[in-house]
Amino acid sequence: MKDVKRCAWPGDDALYIKYHDEEWGVPVHDDAKLFEFLILEGAQAGLSWITILRKRENYRQAFDQFDVKRIARYDQKKINALLKNEGIVRNRLKIHSTIQNAKAFLEVQKEFGSFDRYIWQFVDGKPKINRLKSLKDLPARTEVSDQISKDLKTRGFNFVGSTICYAFMQAVGMVNDHRIDCFRYQMNPRG
Repeated sequence: MKDVKRCAWPGDDALYIKYHDEEWGVPVHDDAKLFEFLILEGAQAGLSWITILRKRENYRQAFDQFDVKRIARYDQKKINALLKNEGIVRNRLKIHSTIQNAKAFLEVQKEFGSFDRYIWQFVDGKPKINRLKSLKDLPARTEVSDQISKDLKTRGFNFVGSTICYAFMQAVGMVNDHRIDCFRYQMNPRG
């Protein structure tokens, strides 16, 4: 797939290309995957996505495959172990945030039946399709990501600023931000 036209941001990094070609922008409706992306996008704050992508398997192991119920019950002993884990970003605030977000995530599931039902309501259940021509056309945030950020914060979530929320929306396919000349643009499911 070397001669394939794709978005420029993955460059020639094999892991980034695989992520772009197989995951980024594909609509996700599975609560476990939505939780994983929410946590990973928050972990990215102040870092590059490729840094987190390279640590993704370590995150899965360290955080019990993103089992939200288990994470919500993490105690100080587990937090101390995570702070010593060199395979993840060892930021105390981000680790505490993951636990808090797990608790808030469970509350959203209880209220809406699923996090999927809650989060996709912000885009009326179907991806917003943009028509981007270049990387400079990519927004860092939108009115919708502002709304999501504000609502998540009122529900007790952390590391969910508008820019993080927009990156989350892109990752889970709530918005299709592939360039119009990228082979994934037309391939991405519409919801």
